[in-house]
Amino acid sequence: MIELPDAKPDTESRIAEPATGGHQTPKLALDADAVRAAYRRWAGVYDTVFGGVSAFGRRRAVAAVNRLPGTRVLEVGVGTGLALPHYTASKQITGIDLSTDMLNRARLRVQRDKIANVDALLEMDAEDTRFADDSFDIAVAMFVASVVPNPRRLLAELKRVVSPGGHILFVNHFLAPDGIRGAIERGMARASHSLGWHPDFAMEALLPPEDMARAQIRPVPPAGLFTLVTLTNEPSETAISREVAERNVA
Repeated sequence: MIELPDAKPDTESRIAEPATGGHQTPKLALDADAVRAAYRRWAGVYDTVFGGVSAFGRRRAVAAVNRLPGTRVLEVGVGTGLALPHYTASKQITGIDLSTDMLNRARLRVQRDKIANVDALLEMDAEDTRFADDSFDIAVAMFVASVVPNPRRLLAELKRVVSPGGHILFVNHFLAPDGIRGAIERGMARASHSLGWHPDFAMEALLPPEDMARAQIRPVPPAGLFTLVTLTNEPSETAISREVAERNVA
């Protein structure tokens, strides 16, 4: 049985921060309430409608997680738990999601399939979790970056909760830079609130230039509609300063 802490979800709605430093943000911001409402509508049919389309990206992300060192895994946007049966038994999974309806289905999946390595499934804001620093070895966000109001805040939060030297992975649809697909995606942007995600989401809205330069960025076959991004979590300046201070004391 999964044990959940007695904690209330963060219900504060946020508006996306304006673009700075040249990175592109979607024009129509999604707040937390819009995301909850969208996934309340999708929960009952999500596996049927999106399960097959997103399967390649999900399997690639889980396979990458399974190859990485470390056992403590945070799955951000766990949804209905489609990925949970595919982690190796050595990985201990904590899943978070903003949607109660999606989480209820994930909990049923864990019970039905007797998945023993899921520690907890929590209703939580991915941009402002309640986890302590360095709580996980790996964080993986599947199809979440184009959903949250502030992608850079999501990235910063994952850097905080993942230990230095650990890994942060994203699998997501990113805006095509040009061509017919890019035009279609920009045209679909007006439906963001109904869809619950941004069709016009550019990778630059998530990754600052320094992270873009060092990330492993791989298209997901067969059509390259999704992209797998892997980033090694570098020690923060605070952590480095603390480590130097501890060595000096020793």
